Amino acid sequence: MFADVSFPISSYQTFSYEIPDSLLKKVKVGVRVNAPLGRRKVQGIVVGLQKTLKYKGRIRPIESLVDDQPVLDHHLWKLINWLADYYNTPVGIAAKTALPTSLSTRYKPKTQMLVKSTGQKSDLPKKAIAQIAVLNHLKTQNGFIAVQSLGEFASNPVDVCRKLSGKNLIEIKLEPIIPDLTGFSFKPMFKKIRFSGYQKSAVDKICTSLDKNEFTPFLLHGVTGSGKTEIYIEAARHAISQGKTVIMLLPEISLTPQIAGRFRSVFGDEVAMWHSKLNQSARAWTWKRICAGDYKVVIGARSAIFSPLKNLGLIVVDEEQENSYKQESPAPRYHARDVSLMRGKIHNATVVLASATPSLESYYNYIQGKFEYIHLPERYGGAKYPHVHVVDMMKESKETDMYGSIFSRILIEKISDRIGKKEQVILLHNRRGFAPVLKCADCGEIETCPHCQVSLTYHKSGQFLQCHFCNHLKKQLPTQCRECHSLTLQLAGVGTQKVEEELMNLFPEAIVERLDVDTTRSGKNITEVLQRFSDGDINILLGTQMIAKGLDFSNATLVGIINGDTGLHLPDFRAGERVFQLIYQAAGRSGRGRIPGEVVVQTYSPDHSVIKCASQLDLKKYYNICLDERQTLDYPPFSWMVRLEISGENKRAVENASKIMGRKFNHLPKGMILLGPAYCYRERLRNKYRMQIVIKSKKTSDPNGNKLHHHFKKVINNKDSSNLPGNIRLIVDVNPVSLL
Repeated sequence: MFADVSFPISSYQTFSYEIPDSLLKKVKVGVRVNAPLGRRKVQGIVVGLQKTLKYKGRIRPIESLVDDQPVLDHHLWKLINWLADYYNTPVGIAAKTALPTSLSTRYKPKTQMLVKSTGQKSDLPKKAIAQIAVLNHLKTQNGFIAVQSLGEFASNPVDVCRKLSGKNLIEIKLEPIIPDLTGFSFKPMFKKIRFSGYQKSAVDKICTSLDKNEFTPFLLHGVTGSGKTEIYIEAARHAISQGKTVIMLLPEISLTPQIAGRFRSVFGDEVAMWHSKLNQSARAWTWKRICAGDYKVVIGARSAIFSPLKNLGLIVVDEEQENSYKQESPAPRYHARDVSLMRGKIHNATVVLASATPSLESYYNYIQGKFEYIHLPERYGGAKYPHVHVVDMMKESKETDMYGSIFSRILIEKISDRIGKKEQVILLHNRRGFAPVLKCADCGEIETCPHCQVSLTYHKSGQFLQCHFCNHLKKQLPTQCRECHSLTLQLAGVGTQKVEEELMNLFPEAIVERLDVDTTRSGKNITEVLQRFSDGDINILLGTQMIAKGLDFSNATLVGIINGDTGLHLPDFRAGERVFQLIYQAAGRSGRGRIPGEVVVQTYSPDHSVIKCASQLDLKKYYNICLDERQTLDYPPFSWMVRLEISGENKRAVENASKIMGRKFNHLPKGMILLGPAYCYRERLRNKYRMQIVIKSKKTSDPNGNKLHHHFKKVINNKDSSNLPGNIRLIVDVNPVSLL
């Protein structure tokens, strides 16, 4: 008997192996195996079985199974195959994405040695100083203690304890070290609520769908503060009562602790968390327990959608509009929202896509009748929408003669007022570091990254320049311009560090905390900061987009958006949509309790449709404007799209390869549109020059996108027509979220 095995390599080729007699009954399609590949032992997945082979040479055997119990049922195997096909990725790589090679059900946590005194009398010699010290200490302890804690009594406590054990003076036992998973969640948050009419209707619709055991996609469009989390919990409770399991996706790690705290107050230890801040032992232990069926609910970032839960009944995608659900690298470049819908379809599960600002694609799918629609138009408990102030910063600068000021007069006044009232403030500034640009005051030359075509950002804490794309560090700050040798270098622009510094100068009595990538190196830190803000120990919470959505703090009555224009004028068809969603979501953090809230939006473009509609909290108006624009230009949701990125270190080679690839798509079927080849907005990143080709297929002639998929795969996967140089990389991005 032979097995065809696919490995997590770029090749679509499979490799045949003999199945040893000892594994005949265990090796099935979808099982992970360890097998020799060249001189290495590599983890792969069985994609086919054969009784005989035409090849008559030596066939090497499979060495072992990765797992000691089945983890891949036919549902998950079907999802992996769809993932590989839809995103044009080898099955082995798709399987690695769903079932990371670093995880196995064979995982056993490390053990620690525990000791306690037997209580027997000892006749240790006086020269056995360490043994006597350890034994005397153990006699004062109740029960077993860790050997590591005995370091102050002996230089080698393990050796000392073994000697004492040999004399029957102490008892030794080994115990597994279970990873601490509690540091990544709020303390359980108990909330007793009474559902509003809209909430009850939403719960009833979702529960009815669960009862039917049919795939049903919902768009839950609830304004900020409408109580969506309580609906998730009630729906999860109903699913679990039916013996089903639940996946809850969140776009930001910062949201995980608070949501997990809410769920754990209801479901206790049946809730697992899954995100990138978990260390390897925590990931391995959590995954093993998921496979064992110890958890009913998995909460996490995009990769949590692949959790090997049995009898999956409910999938919730919170803040479904977020770009972080899109895997940018490595392949497959999947979108967790789309994968959620497909997995729901495979499992006959209910899928809830939820947001106060749905993606334009989901909103359009509701209009087209593809999604069931649930609307929550009111804030929970009668809370009022915040009053929004729009500040024209150009006008403000002229009136105050203070050009480049971070804070407007009205924002300063309102922050001071909130501090005086013991209320809390959230400030959003979506740019980290101290200053995004270091430039020459004489010639205007900007200090740029040697590997990327972007400016280096100055970080005051640490006194260094950093590229936020490749993380290149320049620890020694330049003293003169490299072009004109002028000594007048100046910092330009504002980052969160600079905003924090200014806040501390203006409000020395206030406790200010900053949350951005630089301050959140661990998930525990995020949890601690958010818990302190929730407890009222922080007056002002400053951060990037990670604090703009999903968080619920009843005492936060003022939200300030430092620069509402950030990202507004980028050359991307989704730029306006993203800015609108960010402002709308950030505004929604204000006034969620009994005290009415206010929002201050600072902008240099007060008449822009995005700023106007966002400040009026008028989603429908802006989305109608946006849909009209997209339809005119044949952009999603009115078309399907594939983006091809051609990159390499040699600029001319990239240009030539792009022309070759462009010619392959010269003869497109009717209804398809070719854009490019053209240089990307950021022409050079990580030492690679980048060009792109975009292919659009109108939904009027290609309703399911099948024509587009068939055509680009035919061209891309045709070896005869593929003549790109080996030093050129081709990236295929299906349904891209950005063209930057």
